[in-house]
Amino acid sequence: MFKKALRNTALAASMGLSALGVQAADIAMEAATAASVVGLMPQTMASYLSKADVNVQLAMGQTLTKSLLKVSTGKLDSAVIPPGAYSALKAGKGPYAKMGAEKGAAAAATVRALYGFPGSTYHAITWADSGINDWPDAAGKRVYIGPPAGAANAQITSLASAGGLAADSYEGIKAPWGAAAQAFQDGQFDVYVGSFPVGSQVVAELSLKRPIRILGVPAGTEPNKGLGMEKSVVPAGTYPDQANNADSASFLTLMFMGVNESMSDDLAYTMTKVYMESREQMGKDNRLLNHLALYSPFTGVTAPLHPGAIKYFEESGFTVPDNLK
Repeated sequence: MFKKALRNTALAASMGLSALGVQAADIAMEAATAASVVGLMPQTMASYLSKADVNVQLAMGQTLTKSLLKVSTGKLDSAVIPPGAYSALKAGKGPYAKMGAEKGAAAAATVRALYGFPGSTYHAITWADSGINDWPDAAGKRVYIGPPAGAANAQITSLASAGGLAADSYEGIKAPWGAAAQAFQDGQFDVYVGSFPVGSQVVAELSLKRPIRILGVPAGTEPNKGLGMEKSVVPAGTYPDQANNADSASFLTLMFMGVNESMSDDLAYTMTKVYMESREQMGKDNRLLNHLALYSPFTGVTAPLHPGAIKYFEESGFTVPDNLK
């Protein structure tokens, strides 16, 4: 069924994106750092949406757990949402613990999804001459675990644990994504866990300044369920001065495009249609996005789908999972 749906969307894409049936719209959207797929994909999508008369005001480098709250209250039209953040909001846990379960569930109830997509792969980076050759060597060291109150904290600490680093054996450092690369170069932490597309220019440039090593987890390790991740790998030799002699197994983040339930069905339909019928071309234009079309649009989605998105998927031959309706 999924292959059939892919053929259908490819056929629709060849016919163009005209006559989408929505009036011109201005929407505000938030995404993460531009160095990751979570930022790169929305940036690219904005240009495609403009051709469909949807003008996107995109704010980059945001903490997505906070973006989710803005979407839930209607203060923001759309944002990239980590599945784990939505689950935490629904339960009133993690960064939303002060809200409690009742208020958290009420806020989550206003959020709808358009589609899911694969994000970036976590790169656990050390300097090749640091003496840290695998995760257990980072005991007693300072490890960057993402921005304050971000969904990445749980993901990165889970990655470290999967690599064999005991949870109470290191100092977790939190800082904004945008400041982390420079802070690593300045010696503020020993392991820099960043979210990047495999082959990222940012990591390549880092390796040219000084040889790096990427810490991996045992091959075949499955990420913890509920954290919104899948298995991934950073091949040896991906970056110019990468000291690894073997591939480094890691985790890839999953995301979904979230909107408020008040968004019109026509606009939600259009946003979903434009993504689905542009994602293959996005991969051709930028190799860092060539994995988008390989994933089901329901992968990573934990919020109910917007009726406009459901309409598009059903018209295009997809079988929408019952738990997302």
